[in-house]
Amino acid sequence: MFTFDTHLDLALNAIEWNRDYRRDVPTIRQSEQGMTDKPDRGRGVVSLPDLRRGQIGLVVATQIARYNETDSSLPGAGWNSPQQAWAMTQAQLAWYRSMEDDGWMRQLTNRQQLDEHVALWLDTAIPADQKPVGFILSLEGADSLVNLTYLEKAYAYGLRALGPAHYSTGRYAPGTGLSGPLTTLGRDLLREMDALGMILDVTHLTDEGFDEALDLYKGPIWASHHNCRTLVPHQRQLTDDQIIRLAERGAVIGGCLDAWMLKAGLTQRVPFQSHTFGVTLDTLIDHIDHICQLTGSSSHCAIGSDLDGTYGLEQSPADLDTIADIQNLQGLLQKRGYSQTDIEGIFHGNGLRFLRNAWA
Repeated sequence: MFTFDTHLDLALNAIEWNRDYRRDVPTIRQSEQGMTDKPDRGRGVVSLPDLRRGQIGLVVATQIARYNETDSSLPGAGWNSPQQAWAMTQAQLAWYRSMEDDGWMRQLTNRQQLDEHVALWLDTAIPADQKPVGFILSLEGADSLVNLTYLEKAYAYGLRALGPAHYSTGRYAPGTGLSGPLTTLGRDLLREMDALGMILDVTHLTDEGFDEALDLYKGPIWASHHNCRTLVPHQRQLTDDQIIRLAERGAVIGGCLDAWMLKAGLTQRVPFQSHTFGVTLDTLIDHIDHICQLTGSSSHCAIGSDLDGTYGLEQSPADLDTIADIQNLQGLLQKRGYSQTDIEGIFHGNGLRFLRNAWA
């Protein structure tokens, strides 16, 4: 089934992990044998061939580079100035451009491009390995925007979604692990995003930042990779009230496959707990079920896998080997009583409806 993944850190892996995503997953793993500089070396699950093989023809692809004064060990951190972080996002942009030049990817910035791309992927006469993976460019954490004129530069090269926060401190908003509202810069950022008609990603915002963002922002909002706090009690997850508020705004919520976000009791960065705790792809459906019960339908559910989001097999569901295995969710959803219409909505329909409305 044609699949829309609402969150993948492709360029981060290509540039900072030095992964050639044109190779398939087994080849990338083999190339990393014996390397110890990253915790997920030799365990990646994403590649462009495997996206094609898994019919994942559309993704939200990120730029991510953080300026963090307090902890350079956190994911995406390590830059000592916003200017350096901006330079890294531009290196990531250059990688996306090179993938377009090679025919591996295609950037989408408007509804006409979206509809043409979806029609291409739904054309079964063309083999999947001959189709580019479409991507909507999103910035995860806004630290790299030196000032608001840089948002306009980014919009000009196709940035269409933005999450102001990531982990810990941020110039525009505090993120996961902290509390507190948006910064003054963050409020100005949201007003400028609104004027440009961009998509606001509430992922990683604090509870206070979430409330403030939904009150302030008038444009389209989504949660690109989030699960449910009722099932996994951690600030990184969405509360029931937040889920209801997002549904009222017409948002979609991308279910995340990071194992510690799927089942209570796991600890982030501890490897292979998914096997010990029985975390599988089916565990994600617990979160989808919860959202459906709260909102009364499946129309706000999507897949935002975040696979290879600075982790690999050691922090993925136990029954997932590559990102192509997302297709196995079809049968699992059927066993849980989901209709074909529900399943198509979760795999792509809900996200496409959201984008078509946002880009009307």
